[in-house]
Amino acid sequence: MHSDQKFAFLRSAIALAAVAFAIVGFPQTGQAQSFTVIHSFNGPEGAFPEAGLTIDAAGAIYGTTSEGGGVNGNVFKLTYSTRNGWTLASLYLFTGAPDGYEPWGRVSFGPDGSMYGPTYLGGNGLCHNNWMIGCGTVYQLTRSQSSATRWNEGIVYSFAGRSDGEYPQQSDVFVDQSGNVYGTTTAGGFWGIPTCRNGCGTVYKLSPSGGGWTETVVYSFHSGEGQFPSGGVAPDEYGNLYGVTLQGGQYGLGAVYELSPSGSGWTIQTLYSFTGGADGLFPMGSLIFDSSGNLFGTASTGGSGNNGTVFELTHTSSSWAFQTLYDIQGSNVVASGPRGDLAIDTAGNLYGTTNGGGAHARGSVFKLSPSSHGWTYTTLYDFNAQSDGGWPTSGVVLDSAGNLYGMTTYGGTVNCYCGVIYEITP
Repeated sequence: MHSDQKFAFLRSAIALAAVAFAIVGFPQTGQAQSFTVIHSFNGPEGAFPEAGLTIDAAGAIYGTTSEGGGVNGNVFKLTYSTRNGWTLASLYLFTGAPDGYEPWGRVSFGPDGSMYGPTYLGGNGLCHNNWMIGCGTVYQLTRSQSSATRWNEGIVYSFAGRSDGEYPQQSDVFVDQSGNVYGTTTAGGFWGIPTCRNGCGTVYKLSPSGGGWTETVVYSFHSGEGQFPSGGVAPDEYGNLYGVTLQGGQYGLGAVYELSPSGSGWTIQTLYSFTGGADGLFPMGSLIFDSSGNLFGTASTGGSGNNGTVFELTHTSSSWAFQTLYDIQGSNVVASGPRGDLAIDTAGNLYGTTNGGGAHARGSVFKLSPSSHGWTYTTLYDFNAQSDGGWPTSGVVLDSAGNLYGMTTYGGTVNCYCGVIYEITP
């Protein structure tokens, strides 16, 4: 593993962490008795999942592992049958430099049925003359005509470095109805900024064109409005894009931004800059919308317990109003809070994970329920980092029956400790 590169931005962010104060909401314990490990990774078919899961209309689960399956990571599919239970099949094993390696982003389906996702490293880009690593890729997987469990991989784009972006680290992609792919890179873009040695990051768009793909840099961050975008971007019905940056903003502790189409380009607006107080700091996961158009997200640390926060941005006629929904309590360990995306059900309940914290300081799954008195926090499961897994980097997803699915980056079988996929039923 290239741990120095993986966590370079996070380490620099943690160095700035501050202890905050004020508790918002009402805690409630409620350990779920329905937690089940449905798969433990053993190495050959994958190891150390960092990204979230995706569920298709038939209930099949798709995801990636950052390593294993030939060292460089893989894309997998998990299906259920009453006869065999849950069965995992590897759809594609990454080989390294040409096709990329360490897929750290969630896969997304396009209108043509293809899957798309990013790899943190690899590709053909030299990336500051380091040909062994590469700047990362965006890949496309199409169904194989000869095998039901294999998909063919093609490179949509290989980042060259600098102006076009570098390292789509922990960056989900989304695909619009025209087949355009959007995502973020944590580095590259506008060059020569003292606070961003390799650029402050980009939002990019990849458009199908003449049998190939064309990349457009939607925006290159300059630091003041945010730097090092984390997670992907969330679109609204008007074509605006919303996301978070790990650092930057007015106080250097992260920001929420909006990108709006404007003529032939895009206009950025910083909706909120984190202060490091009760609001938290260093947001990492993608934002989500509720049915009323409100935005929800998480800060990975800060708050009174340094265990992160959950926040909401409500749209008014002329601006966005920020509110801390809950200050997560826990182990008082920096950066032990949520790093992955939230999920929301039809009743407006929010679900997420903490990377650390919880009863055993190995991470937890939580639920936030709205009421007339505020938000009620319920712990659904606390990880032990044994056979049940531990330290979930990604969030959870919901199926049509309200079951929760997620992954932990570590834990599981003793011979590998390579992470698990779990299910929590209502």
